[in-house]
Amino acid sequence: MKKFISLISATCLAATLMFSQAVLADEEYTDTIAKFKMANDTHKFFDNAYGYAIFPTVGKGGFGIGAAYGKGKVFRNQGYTGDTSLTQISLGFQIGGQAYSEIIFFKNAKAYDAFTSGSFEFGAQASAVAITIGANAQAGTTGNSSGAGGKVAKASYINGMAVYTMAKGGLMFEAALAGQSFTFEEK
Repeated sequence: MKKFISLISATCLAATLMFSQAVLADEEYTDTIAKFKMANDTHKFFDNAYGYAIFPTVGKGGFGIGAAYGKGKVFRNQGYTGDTSLTQISLGFQIGGQAYSEIIFFKNAKAYDAFTSGSFEFGAQASAVAITIGANAQAGTTGNSSGAGGKVAKASYINGMAVYTMAKGGLMFEAALAGQSFTFEEK
């Protein structure tokens, strides 16, 4: 009987841990989306986009050669459609590490279909607008910069996609060329 109770206790504990991890993961996505919605520049995209991909945390580091990786989810019509991952390799002067969140808005079905085709790539010339709540910032494939005041680039759809990033922490100096590659797996 003790073995049976121990087995049930262990099973309940494992189920609770798995459920807790799933809830924490969902909260991470919900929190990240809420933070992006706080930025004035993203309102029109949330209101009108066909869909979006959200990456709560992208880790990036480099010393000469750099790399970045993050897992995300894709949404269309406010519904979850599948999982995505982001990878990046960069070459050039770079040292340090950082973490950031990224969101990619899809203007229409054509852009959404291109991204969710299974394997999609942004070239090194692609850029993103980096936002911080209460300050202005801009990002590109050569790195991030920010400031308070002055003119700020506003994201617009390029080839049906608009990209925003939000710094989470770390410090990285870079002047490197990089592109981002994405995979998609339908749920």
